Amino acid sequence: MPVYEYRCRGCGKDFEKYLPRTSSAVACPTCDSADVTRKLSVFGMKSDGSLMPSAAGAAMSGGGGCCGGGCGCH
Repeated sequence: MPVYEYRCRGCGKDFEKYLPRTSSAVACPTCDSADVTRKLSVFGMKSDGSLMPSAAGAAMSGGGGCCGGGCGCH
């Protein structure tokens, strides 16, 4: 199940919630308010360098993707 990050508009606290889908009702665990917003989350990945995902490999080698120089913006 994915982990989603939320911020409560009632008390201002941030919290995480395991949900089977994003349409599930969420309430703040601190104040029990249902007035919450889902935060934009990013994930980290640690690698020993032996296996590189294709998107990361393309960006690091300069091929494909905007940040890799493939779009001509740099």
